[in-house]
Amino acid sequence: MSNVALVTGGASGLGEASAERLRADGLTVVTADLAPGADLVLDVRDSAAVQRAVADLGRVDVLVNSAGVVGPNKPLWEIADEEWEQTFRVNVVGTFNLCRAVVPDMVERGWGRIVNLASIAGKDGNPRLSAYSASKAAVIGLTKSLGKELATTGVLVNAVAPAVIATPMNATNTPEVLEYLTSLIPMRRMGRAHEVAELVAWLASDRCSFSTGAVYDISGGRATY
Repeated sequence: MSNVALVTGGASGLGEASAERLRADGLTVVTADLAPGADLVLDVRDSAAVQRAVADLGRVDVLVNSAGVVGPNKPLWEIADEEWEQTFRVNVVGTFNLCRAVVPDMVERGWGRIVNLASIAGKDGNPRLSAYSASKAAVIGLTKSLGKELATTGVLVNAVAPAVIATPMNATNTPEVLEYLTSLIPMRRMGRAHEVAELVAWLASDRCSFSTGAVYDISGGRATY
């Protein structure tokens, strides 16, 4: 029986590209999203709905947490409470909900792979995107902690930290912001979703066997540490 992968945010962007790449590796892939086109309609903010979805699947060997939002594009002091909270509810609480739901069975089976989509913004911070940057820093911290907790169980937890990637989510940024973020990349271009998906596929496989709690930059040279 092939491994079962659950990919959140799987209807578009990095989630869709990751799902396609995992299928190419022979996995049975289930996509979850609020947008049309996913296998499951799932609000990752709803912990009860997440628990039900995972229980209905019966088995999740690979989890890719790709559901995310950019959040408000404005100075920090102009961000409303609900804008800040919404960004964290999707990007951080959603990741937490999914990890919590799948980990016990992974540990019981002695094998599992969790790949969390973070961002280079979680390391460097992007101006006018403080909610997004802070939320992705939280995803990085969660990944490092959970990876250490599960280090001897056969369940590996890693994060991917892309620079700006040409996806529908990033299309919500203004042209000025996209131009600025691209200018920070030594390769002078945005990344492509399939490039990130290749890294996700490795982290989701047996080929990755001695890495957990790590953050993998895929940034066209932007990463500084």
